[in-house]
Amino acid sequence: MLGSSDAPLTDRYDLVMLDLDGVVYVGGDAVPGAPEHLGAVREAGVRLAFITNNAARSPERVAEHLRELGIGASADDVVTSAQAAARVLADSFGAGARVVLLGSDGLRAALIEQDLVPVGVEDDAVAVVTGYGPEVLWRDIMRVGVRVRDGLPWVASNRDYTIPTAYGVAPGHGVLVETLERFSRITPTTAGKPERPLLDETIRRVGGQRPLMVGDRLDTDIEGARNAGIDSLLVLTGVTGLSELVAAGPQARPTYVAPGLGGLAEACAAPEVAGGEARLGGWTARVVDGELSVDGDGSPADWWRVAAVAAWMHLDDQGRPAGTGDLEPPR
Repeated sequence: MLGSSDAPLTDRYDLVMLDLDGVVYVGGDAVPGAPEHLGAVREAGVRLAFITNNAARSPERVAEHLRELGIGASADDVVTSAQAAARVLADSFGAGARVVLLGSDGLRAALIEQDLVPVGVEDDAVAVVTGYGPEVLWRDIMRVGVRVRDGLPWVASNRDYTIPTAYGVAPGHGVLVETLERFSRITPTTAGKPERPLLDETIRRVGGQRPLMVGDRLDTDIEGARNAGIDSLLVLTGVTGLSELVAAGPQARPTYVAPGLGGLAEACAAPEVAGGEARLGGWTARVVDGELSVDGDGSPADWWRVAAVAAWMHLDDQGRPAGTGDLEPPR
């Protein structure tokens, strides 16, 4: 159910690919300890890559933000879904291809980097690419919808349904993708997580033979790693909590679980399973009458691991998630 590493993960992998929001920072602030943990990963000789489904911000802007948070990063360390989308288009249509752009300057720059020619919604083109762009006009969305319906190939940078803003969670590019899909009855090629182009592009750009994906979301980061055939580490500093973890189906289950980025420098043992129980480091987890129970004493990381494995055994056997009641993870 979970992978096991007797050595620190930094000894096992040579490239760590990190989601940003919920992993490296939350809102405008670094996750506590993130600069120090990531500095230690680099000191261990492991490459770092920062990957994002956000197609609006350029790698330069993302790297600048990371440096402001005390995290060493250059534009070459950042890979975006815009870059992955541009690669998909370049591989399909070749240098010099004209592509209708419905999105932001970050997506425009990614197209130009791949020797593609961004054009307007009325211009001759071989394909259309869409991405998050707060200045996108409804009249342009209408025109692109008609052209997609009439057969123009479509690449979407991502399908993120929501996006965090200063005024709360707001509709993301996935809402536009869904709107165009419903109108045109066409499903786009998607470059961002959980599809694999973004992860493939990251490995191509940053290098590494043994990559590890680190994320906080099961449906994008962890599922994306599985789609790309690579191992993953779920950190619990973002959106995934106990209720989400116990309900994870096989495609959304990580290789490893850790409370935070400190887990990269640690061994990650898998629980032993016997008689419907999961045991590790002083903890024992089981599901009784449909409710998850964890007893014992040990590290918070091992608590999460036994809880996950016991809950997943129940889910696979019964077809429904275990209840968590008032169960509280240790801190």
